[in-house]
Amino acid sequence: MTTFHPCFLIPCYNHGRTVPAVLDSLASYRYPVIIVDDGSDAATKEILAEQAQRSNVTIVTLPENQGKGGAVIAGIYEAFKQSFTHAIQIDADGQHDLNALPKLIAESSTHLTSLVSGQPVYDESVPKSRLYGRYATHIWVWIETLSFAIKDSMCGFRSYPIGRMIKILERNKLGTRMDFDTEIMVRMYWDGCDIRFVDTKVIYPEGGISHFDALWDNIKISTMHTRLFFGMLPRIPSLRKRETSQEHHWSSHTERGTIIGIKTLLYVYSILGRRAFNQILKLVIAYYHKTGKSSRRASEDFLERLSRYAGEQGVSLPNNLSSYRHLLSFGHTVLDKLAAWKGDFSFDNLTVHGQEHFDGLIAEKRGIVILGSHLGNLELCRALSRNYENVKINALVFTEHAERFNAVMRAVNPDSELNLIQVSKLGPDTAILLQQKIEQGEWVVIVGDRTSVTQEQRVVWADFLGHPAPFPLGPFMLCSVLKAPVYLLFGLRDDSQPTPHFDVYFEPFSEQIKLPRGQREEALKAVVSQYARRLESYTLQAPLQWFNFFNFWQLSGNKDAKEHATNR
Repeated sequence: MTTFHPCFLIPCYNHGRTVPAVLDSLASYRYPVIIVDDGSDAATKEILAEQAQRSNVTIVTLPENQGKGGAVIAGIYEAFKQSFTHAIQIDADGQHDLNALPKLIAESSTHLTSLVSGQPVYDESVPKSRLYGRYATHIWVWIETLSFAIKDSMCGFRSYPIGRMIKILERNKLGTRMDFDTEIMVRMYWDGCDIRFVDTKVIYPEGGISHFDALWDNIKISTMHTRLFFGMLPRIPSLRKRETSQEHHWSSHTERGTIIGIKTLLYVYSILGRRAFNQILKLVIAYYHKTGKSSRRASEDFLERLSRYAGEQGVSLPNNLSSYRHLLSFGHTVLDKLAAWKGDFSFDNLTVHGQEHFDGLIAEKRGIVILGSHLGNLELCRALSRNYENVKINALVFTEHAERFNAVMRAVNPDSELNLIQVSKLGPDTAILLQQKIEQGEWVVIVGDRTSVTQEQRVVWADFLGHPAPFPLGPFMLCSVLKAPVYLLFGLRDDSQPTPHFDVYFEPFSEQIKLPRGQREEALKAVVSQYARRLESYTLQAPLQWFNFFNFWQLSGNKDAKEHATNR
């Protein structure tokens, strides 16, 4: 079994005075450090000799300057000789904010065969010429890979899987200077390596030493891009196949909209009204339906499964089900969400089914967990809560999506006071925080129909529309730990009404989810199956308001129910 046994790799050329501080900042990680002296001056050699007295530092000395790439290659072979699995490259000048290092290490230890790189976040100190030059390189790399997977190819803050890198180095003669970072990343991508990124702040300190030669390094970089371009041509079929056939986790399907787009939608909605907005929306969705192949295929697959299952069960479905109408329904719901966040919906826009449960909980000031889904419009709970001053509803939002979500919220309503709880995973810290919320009589909302970004294999399989589908383990385990009453909430748009109106279904799910030790697996399957049945019932009621536009019945690693059953 492959393990994570890393070292730090620091290429150094005349950066002796900054190396001690970099080593001090790395000391708490207790990983061995390989420093490559790339033909430095006497002052730097003296400092490196002093640092070699540290118990975990190895110095590799190159007699003549090879360039940054040459130093990294020498360090990689030294790390390979010492049997390390990964080399975490750190620049010697302290340019990278090492606060991002824990996330880089965590990502690399989780995805052992991936190349994990920093994605620079610059402050005002960045030279504009450098910034513009990077964009030119980005464009070339996107052409050379026929993909947008490589977000930045020039950052020197990386974790290399050494075995995969040695394979590339043995097969190719790479550039050894400023062209190296980009070329090794492109060639590893060509070889099928997964490339991942973590945001990293980058500063350009005053008096910093730059070894970039504007003439010769630009010539070498131009030569490299020419070489990579012609190397890409015979690889076009395999690159196209990789880009179109690879199944991604639902969270990697980046929305096409931007904050500017959101503001434009709001402007049209505010100035022209909902009717004019809907006419424009039809044109937008027609274009998206034609160009958005992935979403269209997912919609067609869902509707085919739905129709087949409804026929078997003798359930009548609405007329004119189509992928275009499905996507158009999603567009209408996007507007509904914006309106809800903006505060345009009130209790008058809702018909609440289960009002007695709602009122009873309010009177008792009782904390609960609400299990939602991506069916309909969960944001309608905000319209519900505004009618009651003494109820506080908290939404659980995963950290990787929170920044984008908050940016959208600021664009929609700067005065909005959504109660967001940002988490990176559903661990003990999250459970303790939520337990406090529950004890204070607050409500916690979490969705139960999408698998985790980081723990996708932690699922429970349950029948949904006639086929086994993976449901996330985390939300149901969390409900058990919190020992709180669990309710379901579905907000479905009533398309028969001339003005926006919604049916909100609020129903008890479990007074307390219990998972006995000796019967945990069976109890979990029973609970998840119960949730899946209720989700299925409401999906049959409003099929065009099902907004999981990916293969819901299959994990991104192509592990479907049949394989799951085989491995049991």
